[in-house]
Amino acid sequence: MAILELTNVSKHFGAIHAVNDVSFSLKAGEVVGLMGDNGAGKSTLVKMIAGNFRPTHGSLRMEGRELVMHRPVDARAHGIEIVHQDLALCDNLTAAANVFLGREIRRGIGPFGLLDYATMYRRAGEIFAELKSETRPRDLVKKMSGGQRQAVAIARTRLSEAKIVLMDEPTAAISVRQIAEVLALIRRLRDQGITVVLISHRMPDVFTVADRVIVMRRGRKVADKRVDESSPEEVTGLITGAIEHA
Repeated sequence: MAILELTNVSKHFGAIHAVNDVSFSLKAGEVVGLMGDNGAGKSTLVKMIAGNFRPTHGSLRMEGRELVMHRPVDARAHGIEIVHQDLALCDNLTAAANVFLGREIRRGIGPFGLLDYATMYRRAGEIFAELKSETRPRDLVKKMSGGQRQAVAIARTRLSEAKIVLMDEPTAAISVRQIAEVLALIRRLRDQGITVVLISHRMPDVFTVADRVIVMRRGRKVADKRVDESSPEEVTGLITGAIEHA
C-alpha cells in the first residue's frame, strides 16, 4: 500500500492555476526526485503535502486514510517533515540546540522546568550516529560546512520519527564533497524506510540517488518514471517542453 496518495490535486490562487490535476503515489522507503523549471508548480505541490496550503480540488490520502491539514504542524503530526532550502537554522546555537529548537526537553514540573541539556546532547549524538554524520552535538552551526548543516536539518526530522521527508534543493550552493555527504544522508533515510521527496534542479543528484523522477511543467505532471527507465536528456526535454509527455 502507498504511504501517500495524491488524487487529482489542484491549487488555484484566483486566476493563477499553480497546480493542475496532479496524481501520484509514494511508497515507503523510496526516493522520488521532483523536477521542473521555475514556476512549474513544484513548490506549491510540496507546500500542500507539508500542510502550508490546502488543495483547491482533489485529495491526499496517507496509508489509506484521507489527509486533511490546516497548517504545517498537522503534517508533522502525520509524520511529514520538510527541510527547507534555507534550512532555518540558528547560527549562534549548537547542533543539538538546533535539532531541538521549539521541541526542547525539560526536566522539572510546570513553569519551573529547566532545559535538560544532557538529554538533548545525548539524543542529538545518537541521531547523528544513526545518520553516520561527523556532526557533533556541541558544535556551533556557524562553524559548520554545508553538508554538516544539512545533517542538522535532517536530524530534526528524526525527532518525530518522520515517515516522509520533503527536501527542497538540499545540494544547492555547496561543494562537490558536501554534495556527496548530503546524498549519503538521503540514502540512509531511505535505508531506514523513510520516503524522501527530493526537489532539485541538479540532474546528476536525482539520477544518482532517486528511484523515480516526477517532472512538472506549467503546473501539470508530465512524467512519473523510474530513473533506470529514463535519462537526463529525456527529463531535460520534459522540463523544457521539447518532449510533451513520457
